[in-house]
Amino acid sequence: MEIVEPPSRDTSLVLIGRNRSGQWVAQQQHGLYGGLFTHRADAVRYALFENGRHPESLIAIEGVLELDMAAPLPAILPAATHEARKRAA
Repeated sequence: MEIVEPPSRDTSLVLIGRNRSGQWVAQQQHGLYGGLFTHRADAVRYALFENGRHPESLIAIEGVLELDMAAPLPAILPAATHEARKRAA
């Protein structure tokens, strides 16, 4: 029997399921990354690549899962944008 440790706090959950059109969706829990795929294996491969090969953090969704690219941006982005504006001025 293999013992699987729960994901660390640094590892984010990735949701995997199908959208209304039947495409496979893989999306990080906070919307930081995600994609649409024709095959489930491609969605899983992408999710594992993005989350640092932590299969224990993949969550299969039985219902409809739509890709949401309108998630809030990380807090670091506005600060970086502000710095870029200051340098441009």
